Amino acid sequence: MKKYLVLTLILMLSLTLIVGCGNSGSNEGGESGEASKKVELAYVEWATEITSNNVVKVVLEEKLGYDVELTSVGAAAMFQAVAMGDVDGIVAAWLPTTHNSYVDKIKDDVEDLGVNLDGTRIGLVVPKYVDIDSIEELKANADKFDGKIIGIEPGAGIMDKTEIAIEEYGLDNFELGEGTGATMTAALADALKNEEWVVVTGWSPHWKFARWDLKYLEDPKNIYGGEEQIHTIVRKGLKEDMPEVYTFLDKFNWTPEDMEKVMIWNEEEGADPYENAKRWVAENEDKVNAWLE
Repeated sequence: MKKYLVLTLILMLSLTLIVGCGNSGSNEGGESGEASKKVELAYVEWATEITSNNVVKVVLEEKLGYDVELTSVGAAAMFQAVAMGDVDGIVAAWLPTTHNSYVDKIKDDVEDLGVNLDGTRIGLVVPKYVDIDSIEELKANADKFDGKIIGIEPGAGIMDKTEIAIEEYGLDNFELGEGTGATMTAALADALKNEEWVVVTGWSPHWKFARWDLKYLEDPKNIYGGEEQIHTIVRKGLKEDMPEVYTFLDKFNWTPEDMEKVMIWNEEEGADPYENAKRWVAENEDKVNAWLE
């Protein structure tokens, strides 16, 4: 009798453990709690996107309890990743001009949540002491610029627009150099030290406008477009899979002044973009809470 009782207790204990393990961490969607709390975002290593993505990461992690993975990729790959569902979203689509060619290819496979920052701009930028004011004047002054336009990563929207500008304005005596946002600002800083003429691919918001006296060259042919906005784009199905994340990303919206403040902090020696994002979130509780309503 004792033997059967012991076997019965062992069987009951085993069933309890199996059921318990099967239910551990489950949620309404049937996914594990750990899997459902992970958010993946793609971005390009531009100062603007480093800033905005870390603010989003801080809010999702510190306020909503998610584990956020930021993946740095090229511009084309960023849009492809969200279209394929490899990442949950991006907060870095400059529209209607800069990234239009990318977005146009994937618009049926993603959801555009609209503007998260209004008042951006792209174009060719020079120091204010450079005494020309229009792209049309570059050709006649190519020697003063050493025949170079300092660019960033190949494939970036502003690089594509600059290739068009070179053709449309007949700048066949200029070469568009490739690099990164960091190498572009380094070249700009070196030229400013000696008051040399330099022209770079530029965009705002960007910390360089707060640090130095710069100006956009006028663009009579409107190659670079006018003022733009940065949009948030997410994968299809995010609303059903993670409604809390979807709602926050839909409400996320700040100003160029907000972004530039954090960007300046990020340029300080030894700066940690994540810690600076935490600092901004702590100093702007009302704005952050509005995103989470």
